[in-house]
Amino acid sequence: MAAHGQPDRRFVIALANLTEDPAVPLEGTGFTGPEVRGSFSLAARLLPVEVVFYDNAQDNAKALANAEDAIRRKVDVYILYHGDGATNARIVRRLRQAGIPVLALLRPATGAPLYTVDNRGAGILAGERLAQYALTAWAGKPLAAVAVGNLTAGGPHAERAAGVRTGVMGAFPSLAVESLNTQGQPQRTMGQLTAFLASHPLQKVLIAALDDATALAAKSAVDAAGRQADAAIVSQGVDRSIHGGMNDKKELDPNNRGSIVVGSVAFYLDRLGYTVLPLALQLAQGQSLPEKTVVGHELVTAANVFTLYPPYDMN
Repeated sequence: MAAHGQPDRRFVIALANLTEDPAVPLEGTGFTGPEVRGSFSLAARLLPVEVVFYDNAQDNAKALANAEDAIRRKVDVYILYHGDGATNARIVRRLRQAGIPVLALLRPATGAPLYTVDNRGAGILAGERLAQYALTAWAGKPLAAVAVGNLTAGGPHAERAAGVRTGVMGAFPSLAVESLNTQGQPQRTMGQLTAFLASHPLQKVLIAALDDATALAAKSAVDAAGRQADAAIVSQGVDRSIHGGMNDKKELDPNNRGSIVVGSVAFYLDRLGYTVLPLALQLAQGQSLPEKTVVGHELVTAANVFTLYPPYDMN
C-alpha cells in the first residue's frame, strides 16, 4: 500500500489491437480481435490497471494515429499488435521519444520486447501426439501422415507443419509427412483429404490439421470416406469450435473419447490479457523484460480439456 493511506497507483495501459473485425481470424487460428480485447478487459479487473483500447484495423495510418493519441493521453505502457514491421518500428521510436515503453504483441516491433506464439513448437507437440497415438493404437501397422492447412511459405501454418514433421519423425524417422495446401480455405479440405485417403487405402493415416476449422473439415472428410477406424487428427488452436460447455457436443470432451480428433494444441489467444498485462505492469514499474516471451502451448485432449479449459457453463 502507498504511504499515508493513499491507494496504490493505477497504471494506464493501452492495447492497440490488430483488428476488431470479428470475421478476421488471428495468427492462423480461430480466435478474433474481440476475443483478445475481452481477455484484457477481464484480466484488468485483477490488477491495478486501466486499459485503453485502440483498433489498428490492420491499417498503418490508423496504427500511427492511435500511438499519437496514446502519447497525448500519457499512457504508462503501450501494447502494440500490428503487422507492418516498418510502421511498428516508427511507432516504437515515437513512443520512446515520449518516454512510453512498448510491448509488442504477436508481431515483432524493432526495439520492443515481444510476446508471441511458438508455431514450430506447437507443431512439434502435435507431431509427438500423433506419433504417440500411432505407437499405442497402431503398432506395426503401415502409416501415412499428412499436414493440412494454409501452407503459404513463411506463414504460421507452414511453421507448424515443419514442427509436425520434427515431432512425427522423432518416433518414425522414415515416415514422410505429406502436405495439403488449403490456401486458407478450410472448405478445400474435403476434396483434398478425400483424394489422399483414397490413395492410401491400406494405411492408418495421421492427420495434422493446422487450425481447428481445418480439423473439423478433416473429420468430415474421414467420416464421409468411412475411414474413422483408420485416422487420427491433431489440431491447433483450441477455440470454441472444438471445445465448449458442459452440454455442447464437441470433439474435445471427456464424454466424447471416441472422437478421432485426439488432441489440439492450445494457443490461449482468448486469454492473452491474463499473461500479457502482468508483463506490461512490469514495464510500467520500470522493470525490463526478455527480448522474447512465448505462449505456454499445451496439448489439450479429452482427458484434460475440462482442467485446461473449464466449460463456461460449469458451476
